[in-house]
Amino acid sequence: MTLDLGLLLVCILGVGFLCQWLAWRVKLPAILFLLLAGILMGPVGGVLKPDRLLGPLLFPVAALAVAVILFEGSLTLHFSELREIGRGVRGLVTYGAIIAVFLLGVAAHYLAGLSWEVALLFGALTCVTGPTVIAPMLRTVRPNARIANTLRWEGIVIDPLGALFGVLIYEAIVSRHQGHTIGVFLAVIASGVLIGLLAAGLLAFLLRRQMIPEYLQNYGTLCAVLLAFTLSNAITHESGLLTVTVMGMALGNMRGMHIDDILDFKENLTTLLVSTLFILLAARLHWPLPDGLLWSGIAIFVVAQLIVRPVTVAIASVGSSLSWRERALIAWIAPRGIVAAAVSALFALKLEALGMQGAGQLVPLVFILIIGTVVLQSATARPLARWLKVAEPDPTGVLIYGADEAGRAVARALADAGFHVVVADEHWEGIKRARMEGLQTFFGFPASSYAERHLDLTGIGRLLAMSTHRERNALACVYYRQEFGRGKVYRLSNEDGQDTGSRVRLGGDLSAPSLFEADMTHERFLERLAEGWRIKSTRLTATFDWPHFIEQYGSPTVLLFGVEEKGALRVASVKRELEPRPGWTVIALVPPDSAS
Repeated sequence: MTLDLGLLLVCILGVGFLCQWLAWRVKLPAILFLLLAGILMGPVGGVLKPDRLLGPLLFPVAALAVAVILFEGSLTLHFSELREIGRGVRGLVTYGAIIAVFLLGVAAHYLAGLSWEVALLFGALTCVTGPTVIAPMLRTVRPNARIANTLRWEGIVIDPLGALFGVLIYEAIVSRHQGHTIGVFLAVIASGVLIGLLAAGLLAFLLRRQMIPEYLQNYGTLCAVLLAFTLSNAITHESGLLTVTVMGMALGNMRGMHIDDILDFKENLTTLLVSTLFILLAARLHWPLPDGLLWSGIAIFVVAQLIVRPVTVAIASVGSSLSWRERALIAWIAPRGIVAAAVSALFALKLEALGMQGAGQLVPLVFILIIGTVVLQSATARPLARWLKVAEPDPTGVLIYGADEAGRAVARALADAGFHVVVADEHWEGIKRARMEGLQTFFGFPASSYAERHLDLTGIGRLLAMSTHRERNALACVYYRQEFGRGKVYRLSNEDGQDTGSRVRLGGDLSAPSLFEADMTHERFLERLAEGWRIKSTRLTATFDWPHFIEQYGSPTVLLFGVEEKGALRVASVKRELEPRPGWTVIALVPPDSAS
C-alpha cells in the first residue's frame, strides 16, 4: 500500500511536469493541460481518487497550497504600478472588475441556478485573468504594443485583486451561513488585515537586519506565510486567506526590501504546487457531470465571452486612447487562470463542509469557463487580430543585452535601419545613456523572473548578447534560445581566443554563434569605436555592390548586418558569412581614415 501510494504521488509529479513542458512547447497556458490531465486520470480513467489517496489530509494540503499561491500572487502587486498604467487598465481592474463580478454572478444565478451568495463568489473568482495565462497567449497572438501592455498589466494587477474580492465575499458567506453578525464579519476582516500586516512587518524586520542568513530566507519566508495562515485561522475562523493576501501585498510594497530571491523561490514552489494541486482537484470532478450542469457551464461561458467581457471593456475603456479595433481584441481575450481554479476549489471544499447548497457546482462551472476561454481564445485570437489589423508583423525586432558604448552603437544603427530595438542591462548608467539617445530600454537582466513579468517582447525575435559579462551572456543565450529559436541568438565574445581555446570554450548547450567575425571581441569593438571607427549604413546597387563598398572603405571593414530588399535582417556571425547583394542595405564598421 505504501509503495502504491508513493508511486502514485511520483506519477502525479511526473504528469504535472509533462503538462508544464507541453504548455511551454506549444505556448499555451499550462493550466489547460493540468486540468485535462486531472480529468483523464480521475473521473475518466479512474486511476486517481484524491479523497481516497489523501483522506483527511486533502483539505489542509489544498488550503496550505492555495495560501502560498495567493501570497506569491499578491507579492507582485505594487501600488506604484497602479499610477503608471493607462486609464483603460485602471478601469478594467477597478470598476470594470466590479461590473464583471456582478454580471458573471447574474449569469451563474439564472443559468446554473446558484444561490446569489455562491453566484457572486463565482463572479469574483472568474473576473480575473492573470499573467500565467495571458503571457503565453500574447506570444502566440502578437498584438500591437498597446493591446499587449493593456492585457499584460490587467493580468498582473487583477490577479491578486480578484483573489481579494473572492476572499471578502467568501468571508461574508461563511459569516452569514453560520449566523454571525456583521460585527463578526468585520472582525474577520480586521483580524486578517492586522495579522497580515504584523507578519509582513516582522518578516521585513528580520530580513533587513540580516537576522536570517541568506540561504535560509526562502525557507523562513515559507514558514512565516504558513504560520501566519494557520495562526490567523486559529484566532479568527476563516481569516487565513485574507491574511496571506495582505501579507504579500504589504511585503511587496515595502521600500528597501530586496525580495527577488524570495519571489523566485515562491514562483518555483508555486509551479510545483499548481501542477500537483490542479491535477488532484480536477480528478475530484464527477463524470459525467450532473444533468444540465454541462450545458449550464457552456451557457455561462458563452455569456462571459460574448456579453460580460465586451460590456466590461466598453465601459472601462471610456475616455482611453484605445481605438475601437484595439478594444474589440481586448474584449475577446480574457482567459481565466490559476487564481480562479485554485481558490474556487478550496472554497468549494469549505462550503461543502458547511452544507452550502450549490457549492459542489462551483468547481465544474469554473473549470468549464477556464477550458472554454483558453481553448477558444488561443485558437481564434491571432486570426481576429489580423482581421482587425492590430497584430504585430513577424517578430523582426532585436533585443540587445548590454548598454555600454558597443551595445548602444549597434542599437542605434539597427533602430536607424527601421528595426524595433530594446536595450537591456542591469547597470543603470548604460541604461540612462541609452534613454538619452532615444532608445527603448529595459532596466534589469533580460533572463530574470522580473523580465519574464515586465519585459515586453512584442515584435522581438532576436537576441544579441553584447554585455561585458561573459557568463550572463551565455545564460541569456540559453534562455532566449527557447523563446526565439536556436538560429536567432548571438553573442559577442568577451575575451581574445575565447572561441579557440579549449580551456575556456563554452559547452555546446551554452554556446551561441559569435557575432561579426572570428577575431571580433567586445574589447576590440570598443577599441575601434574609441579609435574613430564608425558604423556605416549603405544601400547597395548594381553599380555599387559589396566589392565596391570594400574598395571605398577599406579591407579592414567589418560587416555587421545585412538588410534584404524585403526588410529581412541578416546577422553576420562566424557560422554564417553574409554575401551582400545589390538591393541590400549593409551595416558595417568602417575605419576612421576611410572615405566619407
